[in-house]
Amino acid sequence: MDSVWMVAIAAIAFVGTHFLLSHPLRAPVVGVVGERGFLGVYSLVSIATLAWLVIAYQRAPGPMVWAPGDVTWIVVTLVMLLASVLLMGSLIRNPALVNPVGANSAPAEARGVFAITRHPMMWSLALWGLCHIAVFPTHANIVLCAAIVILALVGSALQDRKKARLRPEMWPEWEAKTSYWPFAAVAAGRARLVGFRGHDLGGGLVVWLVGTWAHVPLAHVGAGVWRWILR
Repeated sequence: MDSVWMVAIAAIAFVGTHFLLSHPLRAPVVGVVGERGFLGVYSLVSIATLAWLVIAYQRAPGPMVWAPGDVTWIVVTLVMLLASVLLMGSLIRNPALVNPVGANSAPAEARGVFAITRHPMMWSLALWGLCHIAVFPTHANIVLCAAIVILALVGSALQDRKKARLRPEMWPEWEAKTSYWPFAAVAAGRARLVGFRGHDLGGGLVVWLVGTWAHVPLAHVGAGVWRWILR
């Protein structure tokens, strides 16, 4: 259990420094070292704490807390397909990215993955973490994946506040057309599940198939549809 505590401490350091440097400490650090210097400090801290987390995780093997069955694997397989589509769809014309093209006004309508949630990339990471907790529930993996889920979801909420402050010309309007929680805007009638692009669906399908297949040579575990195909 001591090794799991090291994973927890490393996870707190990784997530905590990310939040601190992204929000309350950003302005003071930029004031001292400048914008480019801040990016250097941020990158070094992120790499160092991530490396610490990875090393601690590798040194913390342990038994699984529960045994995932086929039903769990089926649910996780479907959720990971959604996560893959969200990830690929988030890469193009995402108003939440740092310097999106045409960001002076909000899109006329939330389409594709942005109709599902205005934070498709962050939710793809959160779903990834939740799925990996479900199918590989060792203590160390629960801590690691929980850190990723917290980083993604709390980070998204903090991003909403930051964007509303920095981009008042478009972000409140974009929030009104979208939702933080997946499918909430669709359920409320503020968005429609239309406008999915080829790279959203096709790219998501490819990432899902390749990513789940890679578990076989890398982790020696059948994941996704390959769990049943390669039996």
